[in-house]
Amino acid sequence: MLELVVLISGTGSNLRALLDAAEDAEYPARVVAIGADRDAEGLALGEEYGIPTFEVSYGNFPDRQAWGAALADQIRVWRPDLLVLSGFMRLLPHDVVAEFGPNVINTHPAFLPEFPGAHAVRDAVAAGVPETGASVIVVDDGVDSGPILVQERIPVLPTDTESTLHDRIKHVERRLLIQTVLDVANGTVDLKEASRA
Repeated sequence: MLELVVLISGTGSNLRALLDAAEDAEYPARVVAIGADRDAEGLALGEEYGIPTFEVSYGNFPDRQAWGAALADQIRVWRPDLLVLSGFMRLLPHDVVAEFGPNVINTHPAFLPEFPGAHAVRDAVAAGVPETGASVIVVDDGVDSGPILVQERIPVLPTDTESTLHDRIKHVERRLLIQTVLDVANGTVDLKEASRA
């Protein structure tokens, strides 16, 4: 059984999909803790699903390194097999990536390397592209620059706003995340191998 710690910054919609998948006894992974970098709405899912939560608020620390050290302390308690960034809006410091990598994955609402960064959906709409996508990557020290594990194209409709496009992307992101965790658990995706590619 693959044990996951999931880090969030918002409502945790991808997290909820993962928690629902893990309720199936046949699914070979379970979330052992949920963490956030702020008072995120998605932390309420911990109570709903009976999973411990922790919050390491960025603003409580003098710098990124101190915040990262405190975050690592919390993650370490749970000894996760896999760390999942799901709508987590902060770049992990090098020391955190070095300690837990390559077993750290992230979802991103674009077809990387297109539209990296925090405003991928807005950027896609503004660029007027006919399609964008969703990706799951191995986290490295860059901004959405790690090895791509899986991705899928999603059309941008002429009537799309940032909100309507993001809603469609999230459906694909959730499916890709659930499948990637399953593939890691089953050994069909080797994160060490992927990170060397």
